[in-house]
Amino acid sequence: MREKPTLRIPLGILALVVGLGLYAAGVLMVSPWIERLPVLLQAVAYLVLGVAWLLPLRRFLIWMETGRWG
Repeated sequence: MREKPTLRIPLGILALVVGLGLYAAGVLMVSPWIERLPVLLQAVAYLVLGVAWLLPLRRFLIWMETGRWG
């Protein structure tokens, strides 16, 4: 249990929302190029882009809870 509250969690949530918004905007910007691909490649591209944001999430959530990156 935490002894005293820190700003890591509220700031972390704010950073997560802003970061996901920026990531979604980036995917939206590359979508005109993705739509030119064959349908199966589009599916693969969107699957990869839909999962890629999860890669740094674990360490970020650990930082939010503990203040350490690992």
